Amino acid sequence: MNRLTVALDRVYFPPRGRITDDTSVLTLRSLVFEPLCQWRDGAVGPALFVSWRHDAEGRVWHFSIRPGARFHDGLACTVEHVRDSIAATLEGRDMFGMPWSYARYLAGARIEAADAMTLRIATPEPLADLPEILAEFFVARDAPDGQALIGTGPYCVAALRDDAAVDLDAVEAGRQPARLRFVAEKGAEARFAMLLDGSVDVALNLDRRAAAPGGHGLRWGRVPTTLSVMFYLNCTAGLFASRKARLAANLAVDRPAILRHLFHGLGVPAASIVSPFHLGMAEAGLARIPYDPDRARRLFAEAGAGAEILIRTPTHMPERAPDIAAMVARDLAEAGCPARIEVVEDRPDYARQVGDKRIGDMAIFDSSPHSTFRVLNDKISAASCGIWWQGHDDPALEPMILAANHTMEHDARAAAYARCLARLQADPPWLYLFHPEESYAARPGVTGLTMDHRGVLGFGGGERG
Repeated sequence: MNRLTVALDRVYFPPRGRITDDTSVLTLRSLVFEPLCQWRDGAVGPALFVSWRHDAEGRVWHFSIRPGARFHDGLACTVEHVRDSIAATLEGRDMFGMPWSYARYLAGARIEAADAMTLRIATPEPLADLPEILAEFFVARDAPDGQALIGTGPYCVAALRDDAAVDLDAVEAGRQPARLRFVAEKGAEARFAMLLDGSVDVALNLDRRAAAPGGHGLRWGRVPTTLSVMFYLNCTAGLFASRKARLAANLAVDRPAILRHLFHGLGVPAASIVSPFHLGMAEAGLARIPYDPDRARRLFAEAGAGAEILIRTPTHMPERAPDIAAMVARDLAEAGCPARIEVVEDRPDYARQVGDKRIGDMAIFDSSPHSTFRVLNDKISAASCGIWWQGHDDPALEPMILAANHTMEHDARAAAYARCLARLQADPPWLYLFHPEESYAARPGVTGLTMDHRGVLGFGGGERG
């Protein structure tokens, strides 16, 4: 089809340097801009950086910009544009106003032009995962109105109507669809109604409807994502300072039941800190943690469970968070660990509280990075003590993480991360729950749609971003 209209949750182009895990925003961003490198299920390939090389230790890297790369207004993309975008990202904050960790990853790094089309990055320590980190960096320039709307991607912004709608035109002649219109609609049921009445050709995030995806003569797509829905466990004080109690919690909860009762079965039960699509998980070959309330009860008893624990939850993000918390509380109580639930209405403040380690005994959250390095560095490693770290300290794990960080060859690094992920199943710092699926639908005759495991919708023509 030459033109498609797509209904999604929101239309928004963040300022330069702002990183997001919102799939609506990522879909738009991936069409208009290019990432520096392209992530695909734990592997990294070319994007705006067409190639790269590093020294033997992995401290000095040279990244080459794609020849002929131009912004939509015709200006050639140079290493200075890339360097400026990296600098903006290193200073960026998330949707809750909290700092990202990129500046910590590249602390002490020298980022400079080797020539007009080659960026040189020298880091104090080996950083084998640098291309994967850069896969989250996009190069953008500001339009005359100050919004970051000019990129080098396959589509350019033709018209933007506040946060209500945007028209994107294909840059290359012959690319299909030639025009994409995205309209914002917060309600999943409303997006579905727009699809049924022909107002739109495609609707995203239909997994958020009350009804199960499928039927109505539509073309449906379902994709499990890299997102991890989980509970942080307070590993510093209280019951979950005990390894036995943390393992017991993971054995006590019936993950498939949560997916059946709350999400129409749309999801993959979690086995460790990351999804099946992260680097190292395929090599780890981990089966999901079994539902074993009898063993959980024994372990809870050995850990001294019996006093009521505090479970904290926001009203949303993750989807249906209070309902998930209620099912988890029931399962824990049946295994000998009574719990009460505290609901926090202010979602941004809830995130800040979690970052400040105010999680009670456990707090539901989601882990969005599709980088195994990032999840380990930000949330697990006691050596890093990142903002989301909740006190887990396994002396045997730290040298394993460091070894994986310093392993330059891809397959060997995947195997090194696999050992970390297996260790984290045996000694879990979180209550692992599931990786949700995203679903979308299109009218009959609409073809060429793809969705990757980040939940980013793509359109025929082999999009670069």
